[in-house]
Amino acid sequence: MINRNHLLEQIVDSKLVYQGRFIEAYRDTVELSSNQVVTREYLKHAGAACIMAIDSDDCVILEYQYRHPVKKIMFELPAGKLEPGEELLVCAKRELEEETGYIASDWVELGACFPCVGYSTEKITYFLATNLVKSIAKPDEGELLDVVSVPIDDLINMAYNGVIEDSKTLSGLMLYLGYIRKINIKKEGCKCP
Repeated sequence: MINRNHLLEQIVDSKLVYQGRFIEAYRDTVELSSNQVVTREYLKHAGAACIMAIDSDDCVILEYQYRHPVKKIMFELPAGKLEPGEELLVCAKRELEEETGYIASDWVELGACFPCVGYSTEKITYFLATNLVKSIAKPDEGELLDVVSVPIDDLINMAYNGVIEDSKTLSGLMLYLGYIRKINIKKEGCKCP
C-alpha cells in the first residue's frame, strides 16, 4: 500500500466559533506537509442514524420535509441525530417511530458514510428495518412531516431521474441495493490505488 502521510494536516490551533443546539462550528489553523499554514472551517456533529424501512408490500417508508438551509421540501428516508450516549440502533428505532409511526421487529446495519466531509464531522449509520407495524408518529416539536410509502423500483427510478436530491437517501438506497445483491467486499481484499 502506498504511504499517503504527506496528505495529513497538523492542527496548530483550534477555535470554537459557534455552539448551537446540535452543532458546533470550528475554525482550525493547520500546517500542511509543505509547511504552508491554512485555515479549515467545519461543523462538529454527534452523528445520526438513517432508516431504510421496507413494508410487506416492498414499499419504502419515506417522508417529505421542508429543509430550511436549501429552502426546499425534500423527499427523504427517516433519520435523526444521536442523543448524548445513545446507541445507534436505539437512535434508529426511536427516529423511525417518532417520525413515521412505524415500529420494526427486524433490523440490519447496512453501513455508514460521512455525507459532507468537506465541512462536517457528521457520520450517518444506515439500518434496514423490516416487519413493520404501524403505531403513532410522535414528531419533535416544530417538526412537520408527510409520510408516504413508495415501491422500491419507483424509488430507484426517482433516484436516477433526479427527483431525490438528499444525499443520505441516495446513500441509503445504494447501501440497501448492495445488501440485497449480496455484495460482500472484505476490507482486506479491497485493492485501493
